[in-house]
Amino acid sequence: MNLEIDGKIAVVTGASTGIGREIAKVLAGEGAQVIAVARRTELLESLQAEVVKSGAKRPVAISADLYDRATPDRIRDQVLQQFGRADILVNSAGGSRSLPIDAGDDAWDEAFAVNFTGVRKMSHAFLASMQRHKWGRILNITGSMEPRMFNAANAAKAGVHAWAKGLSRAIAKDGITINSLQPGRIHSEQIDQRVHPTPEDQERFAKANIPIGFFGDPEDMAFVAAFLCSPKARYITGQRLYVDGGLQYAI
Repeated sequence: MNLEIDGKIAVVTGASTGIGREIAKVLAGEGAQVIAVARRTELLESLQAEVVKSGAKRPVAISADLYDRATPDRIRDQVLQQFGRADILVNSAGGSRSLPIDAGDDAWDEAFAVNFTGVRKMSHAFLASMQRHKWGRILNITGSMEPRMFNAANAAKAGVHAWAKGLSRAIAKDGITINSLQPGRIHSEQIDQRVHPTPEDQERFAKANIPIGFFGDPEDMAFVAAFLCSPKARYITGQRLYVDGGLQYAI
């Protein structure tokens, strides 16, 4: 299937590793000009080399931290100056860790700054450009609505779902869709190093909780993301979609 995103300008945050990196690679492979945003410059450089080796357009790398509230406008200005527009925005940057019940405001503020405010500000930074061109795709990589632990990121990402649903009503008339893609247990730094750090742990969890029987790979998210970012998905907006092997409904 031709996804018709050849020549689209796609901004992907959290593009240095895991889901964000794979989405950047798949979009580039479909012909999009990717702007890859992340904090770790060396990983962005390796992404550029990998994409070029595959025969796709070299991504533009922007090293930035979305914890800084000035970052979204700076990224927007750089993208619009170089390309004149942005057609696709994938908000994949985020972070999650459990908190004690009595965690202070700093921990909560940090979780919301990255997982909610950064997503909101990046999206609103590019909305005017998308509205002018009467086309756009915004995709948020979020999380489960059934958290297994006390975690500020879960609350922030639930806020993203509500914000995105409301925003979808306001921007649909401009040809812009916004959706949230919710990963289950997808191999990533967080899952493989912190949440389930051994193959035995992963196997036990998958057997007990995931009907399909195994953890997903980042490409399982990336293929769905590419479709949702394409003209083919014109009638899908304001939605939350799970990519989790059935985990959500098994717990």
